[in-house]
This record gives sequence, structure tokens and C-alpha cells, in this order.
Amino acid sequence: MAGNRDVDAKDAKNCKKGRKEIDSPEWDTKYSAGHWQSETEMEELDFTGTERDEIYDPAIAQTCFEALGKPESVEEGKSFFEHNQASDRMYLLLEGQVRLIRGAKTLDIINPGEIFGELAVVTGHPRTASAVAKSACRALSLDAMQFELAIQKTPEFALMLMGILINRLRLSIAILDRTGNLPDRSAKDASSVFDKALLGELTVALKQRPPQAFPARRTIMKEGEKGGFMYVVVRGSVAVSIKSKVVERAGPGGVFGEMALVDQSPRAASAVAETDAELLPMNRDDFLSLVKTKPAFAVSLLRSLAERLRRMTARQT
Repeated sequence: MAGNRDVDAKDAKNCKKGRKEIDSPEWDTKYSAGHWQSETEMEELDFTGTERDEIYDPAIAQTCFEALGKPESVEEGKSFFEHNQASDRMYLLLEGQVRLIRGAKTLDIINPGEIFGELAVVTGHPRTASAVAKSACRALSLDAMQFELAIQKTPEFALMLMGILINRLRLSIAILDRTGNLPDRSAKDASSVFDKALLGELTVALKQRPPQAFPARRTIMKEGEKGGFMYVVVRGSVAVSIKSKVVERAGPGGVFGEMALVDQSPRAASAVAETDAELLPMNRDDFLSLVKTKPAFAVSLLRSLAERLRRMTARQT
């Protein structure tokens, strides 16, 4: 995020509360979990810091990286990775400091105990910034395959990252709602998170909870309600809306309702069946079991959340 780490404590606390504190006029120019210079820098969050999000637990991160990570040392002034580089490694900094840079601008300073580079691994997108050692550094790194193994060994790691992404996504939604700039995706193709093979595996794994039928125009969930289930679309399509504006359309393999299930906060959106639909409901126990037994499930959800966050923040320019 931004280059200034000396955040006023009250601002940081309020920003972490996000949706409860969104009425402050300061939200026109600054964003949560740290101090930044423009709303669009939200898109640049390819790192997870101990001070940036109360969900982050450095002990969980360290457990994952120590079990599977590769030790790396980078000299002062050398790069971990470059802006726009294709790379599949994420890092936990053990010693030193790392500067995140785009062009001549310093976005932030990474300190020991913080993760950086994770979103590029999850999404497969090029790097959004360069990571340069401000001092001699030691770190542990995971590639994409090791990341999946880490999730399987320590599912709390996946849940932690999901929670952080969801927190950022809720904040982004609040900013866009405040500025009247929520996206309209009513004319877009329905999205899919799980491919046909994984969708079949989920159906088998949850055979005790068969798909439910919803007729066209039936309301499935309402914004502001408590969320006990997330849903995977097996057949048909579902419109997901915020303040009556369609922000997502989910088709077979698509997912909705996962945000409230993960962070146990009220629903951020409503959902209505666009056509006759069959939906696979999933409660929190089902969800946690699948995260533990099917790392591809967790990775697909993380990728979906990260892509949704990118789309939302792209509208803040």
C-alpha cells in the first residue's frame, strides 16, 4: 500500500472496522489498514502485513513457510521480483526490510513477519510492483504447488488469506457504494469458479446435502442477513446484487455467499435465481472440511476472491 507507515492509531482502528466506519469524509482520499495516497492503491495490495489486518496471524504463516518454504537471501538493493514480472513465488520475510516500488514511487515497506507476493501466486497475474531489499534480507518462499500443499497441511492459512481478501473486498464495496460506482454486470456472462470435474467432486463429497431446486425469480439470500450457507451453482444462473444493482452473475460452477460464511458477518449482497436453478448448499463445517481435504477448492475460492477484488478496485480510478 502506501509509503507512509506512521498511521494515526485511531484511523487504523477505524479503517479495520471498514463497513462500520465508512461514513467518514476521509474515505474520499484514504483507505484501510494503513495509510495510503489514493483509493486505487487498494489494487496494489500484493502483500499481507501484521499491522495491516487484524485477521493476519504471523504464527500461522510461519508454520506454513517453515514446513515447505525455500530459504532465500537477497542483498541490499537487489530485487525479489520486478514489476510486471510473471512469477509464482510468495515470500515470508524473516530478516531485513523490503521496499515495494512502482516506478519511482514507494508503495510500502515490508517488515519481518510479513508476507508479500501472494496475490500474484493465487491469481497468476504479473507482479503489480517491484520488491527490492532495503537492507540485506532473509526470507522463505513458496511456489504455487508448495502453496497448495501448505493449505492442505494448515487449512487455517487459507482461511486467514480468504478473511483478509474478504475484508478488503467489503471495504472496496463500501467505497464504491459511497461514491455510487458499484459495477453493473447484468449484461456480463455468468461466472464459474469450479470446473466441471471439481464441481462433480464437491457434489460427491457433500452427498449428505443434495442440490436444492430454486425456481426462477426466487430470492435465495438477502443483503444484511446472517449467512449460514454459501452456494455452488450446479445448474441455471443466479444474479447477485448490492443495493439492487447486479454486481455478479453465477452460472454452473459459480459461487456466492462465501463471504458471510468465512468472516461470519452479515451478507454483503442479495441473490435471486435468474432461471430455474439447482444449488449445492454448504455450511461452515462442510466448508472447513473441503478446505482441509481439497486444496484445489481453497485455491479456486482464493483466486475468485482476488479477481473480484481486482475488478472492484479497478472502478476506483
